Amino acid sequence: MNMVKRRDAGLAYVSDEKVMEEQAAARKILQKVNFMDRSDFEGIAGVVKELLGKSENAMINPPFYCDYGSHIEVGKNFFANYNCTSLDVAKVKMGDNCQMAPNVAVYTAGHPVYPDTRNTAYEYGKEVTIGDNCWIGGNTVICPGVHIGDNVVIGAGSVVTKDIPDWSIAAGNPCRVIRKITEADRRKLFRNEEIDDEAWEDIQSRISQNRG
Repeated sequence: MNMVKRRDAGLAYVSDEKVMEEQAAARKILQKVNFMDRSDFEGIAGVVKELLGKSENAMINPPFYCDYGSHIEVGKNFFANYNCTSLDVAKVKMGDNCQMAPNVAVYTAGHPVYPDTRNTAYEYGKEVTIGDNCWIGGNTVICPGVHIGDNVVIGAGSVVTKDIPDWSIAAGNPCRVIRKITEADRRKLFRNEEIDDEAWEDIQSRISQNRG
C-alpha cells in the first residue's frame, strides 16, 4: 500500500514525495489567501472555496494554515477567525454554523511516543469531528480522534483530549464539561446579562427566517 493510501486509511505512514505534492498544492492556495487584501471579503471567500471545496458561505479571516484543505469538510456558514490551524492529515469534519475564535488549532496528526520509532518519520492521522452550532473559544487545541457534539461551547484556552457531548459548555486543560446548555440560556448575553429588548426582537425575527 502506498503512503497516500496508508495515510487516508489512518495507518502509520511517511510523508513521501506523493504526500508532499498534495501539501504543496494546498500551500499555493494558502499563499494566495494569506496575502490578500484583508478588506477583499469576496475575493477571500472565493479562495476559501478553492481550498475547502464543497462549502456554503464559509469565511476565514487570514492567516489560516492547514496541510491539505481537501481533508477539511465544513457545513453551512463556517467561520474561522485569525490565525487558525487545521493539521488535516485525517478528516476534519465540522457541521453547520460552526465558529472558531482566533488561534484555534485542530490537530489530527500524531507521532509515536517511543523515540526510535518516532525518528523513522512515521506518523499518523486520526479524524476530528465537530457537530452543528459549535463555538470554539480562542487558543483552544483539539487533539487527534476527538468528537465534539452538536450545540457545544468550548471555553478559551482549552485542550480537548476527549469527546464532548451535545449541548455542553466545556473548558480547561484537559477540557471538561462544566454544565449543560439549557432553555434558561436562550436570552443570555454575557454572564448574567440578558440581551436587550430591541436586539431580542430582531433575533426572534432572524430565527424565524432561518427556520423558513
